[in-house]
Amino acid sequence: MENSLCVSIFLVLCIFIQSSAHGQSLGLESFGRRSRAVETKETSQETRTRFLLFKEETDKSCQIRLNHSDTLQQCGFNSSLPLVMIVHGWLMEASLENWIWQMVAALKSQLARPVNVALAEWVTLAHTHYSIAVRNTRLVGQEIAALLQWLEESVHFSPSNVHLIGYSLGAHVSGFAGSYMSGKHKIGRITGLDAAGLLFKRASPNDRLSPDDANFVDAIHTFTQEHMGLSVGIKQPIAHYDFYPNGGSYQPGCHFLELYKHIAKHGLNAITQTIKCAHERSVHLFIDSLLHADMQSTAYPCRDMDSFSQGLCLSCKKGRCNTLGYYARQEQQSKKSKSLFLVTRAQSPFKVYHYQLKIQFINQTEKPVEPTFAVSLLGTKEEMQKIPITLNKGITSNKTYSFLITLDLDIGELIMIKFKWENSMVWSNVWNTVQIIIPWGRKSLHSGLVLKSIRVKAGETQQRMTFCSENMNDLQLHPTQEKTFVRCESNSKKLKQKIR
Repeated sequence: MENSLCVSIFLVLCIFIQSSAHGQSLGLESFGRRSRAVETKETSQETRTRFLLFKEETDKSCQIRLNHSDTLQQCGFNSSLPLVMIVHGWLMEASLENWIWQMVAALKSQLARPVNVALAEWVTLAHTHYSIAVRNTRLVGQEIAALLQWLEESVHFSPSNVHLIGYSLGAHVSGFAGSYMSGKHKIGRITGLDAAGLLFKRASPNDRLSPDDANFVDAIHTFTQEHMGLSVGIKQPIAHYDFYPNGGSYQPGCHFLELYKHIAKHGLNAITQTIKCAHERSVHLFIDSLLHADMQSTAYPCRDMDSFSQGLCLSCKKGRCNTLGYYARQEQQSKKSKSLFLVTRAQSPFKVYHYQLKIQFINQTEKPVEPTFAVSLLGTKEEMQKIPITLNKGITSNKTYSFLITLDLDIGELIMIKFKWENSMVWSNVWNTVQIIIPWGRKSLHSGLVLKSIRVKAGETQQRMTFCSENMNDLQLHPTQEKTFVRCESNSKKLKQKIR
């Protein structure tokens, strides 16, 4: 948590210092809110935004100029194919970021059906003080809308075949583009990649990306950690489906301690990359969905990350779950946003496999027990050993606890669980004392923990399973002891009889 705060504070301060040093305010007044009902001004033929279409070679681009039909032919625009347009965000340097070329390459090479891949390049408007760049987002949105309307008029290319992918400020640019579209057809899809939070937190739907801006809007939130009321990425739902990987506030592998490793390898150039790691993770999660089509990450509806971390939100009934990234299921939605949660790895491929474990304990000691457990899962494909489980509260009586376990590998169908009460110096001493006071015999059966059963739900397959102790005559678990549980039919009466 401290690491995430350090990064959040550092990046917010960078933006604040750059803006305030030139007399710019970070207050909402600098945004200059205006209603989207304002008519779009007629755009001149030469736009401040450059529209670059990528040919077969991903490192070469060709500029499409508004109202110049000859540039469509020169650049090889195919009106029979969908158009995917990338929209970058605020720039600290006067050059495009590397992730853009990675996304272009993935879109050009990984899709079964080819698409037109373009970039809305607004470097001259984005490489400026942050508050000015925020004001410029509306102009860039107007120019994108003008291009799309011109394509509809000149080559009968429907906006419904357009997918805008906007990062940070580019997400709101995409929203403005959608709001300025006139005519029968909306933009088909807008994807917001960690849409900017600074100056947009309290903005109305008319002044930011919202579900009204396209037929389908999805958003990935990766850096919403707030400090002093500010956050780099926006936390509130802004789409039909809002995805919150790892809770959305911060991302694994983006700790501030990584800065020292990067400096040793790359020098001071690594500072910027380390600071924006969590913010840019949204981009790489999206690219990852293109590069690993066979490893799509499932996200689950939940109220918050605390509930999700307990494994309470792995239900996909009635199509409530969705896929993170390019292959997200698109469907007509109400204006109410759906918040989806998932866990990811620290590096690509980011997919993990989610399991809920429900374990019923009976504490037969007089005092609360606060043990640490380790679980090993054996599947038909792989085995994952010694996954730690820690209880937030002590075990006081007969109670069922729920845990979320994530695995980096697909272990196949789960067939066996090994459950161990991990050793600790404190519990070893306590248990040695118990053994001395209570001689081994019938009385020893009334001390320690009793495990009645382990119920498992696999998130990705939605399969439910029940596991019972391999030795039904010995259901007690003591410190340092490991017990094996195998698939069984749930039979609570038989378990109760054994415990008695």
